[in-house]
Amino acid sequence: MVQATQRITGGLAECLAPLSNDGKTPDQLKSELEGMVADSRSVVFVDLQSGSCGMAALACCRDSVRRVVVSGVNLPMLLDFVFNRELPFEELVPRLLESGRASIASMPATE
Repeated sequence: MVQATQRITGGLAECLAPLSNDGKTPDQLKSELEGMVADSRSVVFVDLQSGSCGMAALACCRDSVRRVVVSGVNLPMLLDFVFNRELPFEELVPRLLESGRASIASMPATE
């Protein structure tokens, strides 16, 4: 999804940094994530809230008002983030959740 966001937005998506849990212990994942976000204002996107990335993100961001975890990431949510990332968290996070939800739809099957 990060690559798709980069292709759509060009250089604007440099603010996104993918992190894979492949071959990593929970402690390694948390440590790597902490190194990526450091003290910066960060939105950490994860696929599953209760997955290994979600748990590491929650542990990493739990005690910081400068970090927030958003689960259920999808492409419209990432695009909205890239174009609106300067908004304050209290405006940005609800906006991201809404754009993610709004993009989920069922389309009738064609015959």
